[in-house]
Amino acid sequence: MADTPVVFQFGGQTAVNLAEPLDKAGASLLGGGSASVDLAEDRRLFEDLVVRLDIPQPPGAAILTVDQALTIAHRVGYPVLVRPSFVLGGWGMEIVHDDEDLTSYVSSASDLAAGRPILVDKYLEGREIEVDAVCDGEDVLIPGIMEHVERAGVHSGDSIAIYPPPSLTEKQRADIVEYTRRLGVGLGVRGLFNVQYVIYRDEVYVLEANPRSSRTIPFISKVTEVPMVDLATRVLLGQSLREQGWQGGLHPETGLVAVKAPVFSMSKLPQVDTYLGPEMKSTGEVMGVDWDGDQAMAKALIAAGTMIPKQAPVLLSLADRDKEEALPMIRALHKAGHPLLATEGTARMIEGLGLPVRAITKRLSEGHPNVLDAIEQGWVGAVVNTVSGRRGPLKDGFQIRRAAVERRIPCFTSIDTARVAVEVATRQGEELRARPLAEYVAGRSLPEQPVQQGVV
Repeated sequence: MADTPVVFQFGGQTAVNLAEPLDKAGASLLGGGSASVDLAEDRRLFEDLVVRLDIPQPPGAAILTVDQALTIAHRVGYPVLVRPSFVLGGWGMEIVHDDEDLTSYVSSASDLAAGRPILVDKYLEGREIEVDAVCDGEDVLIPGIMEHVERAGVHSGDSIAIYPPPSLTEKQRADIVEYTRRLGVGLGVRGLFNVQYVIYRDEVYVLEANPRSSRTIPFISKVTEVPMVDLATRVLLGQSLREQGWQGGLHPETGLVAVKAPVFSMSKLPQVDTYLGPEMKSTGEVMGVDWDGDQAMAKALIAAGTMIPKQAPVLLSLADRDKEEALPMIRALHKAGHPLLATEGTARMIEGLGLPVRAITKRLSEGHPNVLDAIEQGWVGAVVNTVSGRRGPLKDGFQIRRAAVERRIPCFTSIDTARVAVEVATRQGEELRARPLAEYVAGRSLPEQPVQQGVV
């Protein structure tokens, strides 16, 4: 296939992984070729590039042995994010909190890494930001910036993303635009690329850059009316952005708020744990659009099947580190008329607030009623079950999560997702209204139709 033109950047990580063998086979790779892939995916090369571009990144390194992994973890401090190179959908990624978990991961991950180094990075628990862009080698066009509801550590495909970002400062916004420009040009990308950042202690850090299209391309293209695939295809064929009538930089915001929410198929996947983490588990996504942020979020949650029904009983089982942060959410549920059920430790905390709660054991061997009884008998309309983050305790609430998802009861394993869902469910506001997307984008105000549960 010598000199055969091949476009690989529209095929996700699988296509990116094929760039090197295609290059060796003599194919003509459009969009930067295997060199840009190596710069983005090879940890040492990417680190060197980011240093040259003067872009902050979480400390870490690529390792080949357990001893090297422990040395890096002790240097940067726990928790750390560990992952193989060149992975699909976050496969094999984990956040580990101590030497025992790290040793276990690295010892069992040699096959996952397929002969490539394993990456060990300091885990920065901050707000995650995502950017899709088009680069023609000189100019970089950013249609919009998206902010995730869930903090870094949840795979971007499983996160709720909001456009425009609700909490960025002007400096952070400017840094993201400039860093994205440097990365696009520095990686030698022609066409689409995706960058993920984390805001930690008010500073912007780059997490990773992908020289390919991402799952959010349709989302951001629809809401901004920037035809990203068309622009990128023309760039691949040699036409610059300016020749197409577009300029680099951040595209002006439209005045709309758009929310991308993930959709899961857990009820069809027996024995799969549903907790959110670095490994992607969603199988689709939906979009809610409005001029009002609360309305957009509510539409997205309804479409995703994760809207908490009005005044429905809520079962809570919270990790210790989440309990204090959950207090406003619990008070809001009570005030809005949601009966509260909770496992032992969480129930004691709620009782300490002076709020009524029904304590239910999560230990299935200690009699009835237990959490499975509560879920199976229809006592609850939503479940909030957060995990400690350690590898072992992730399985403690497995029965709770599986029972809920198999009965299509909204089940939240991230405190951030639960907080937003509760805010929307307890919101006092006008009835949700829906228009065709084209009318939202055009800014027209025509007669509205009420939104029904499950119909957007």
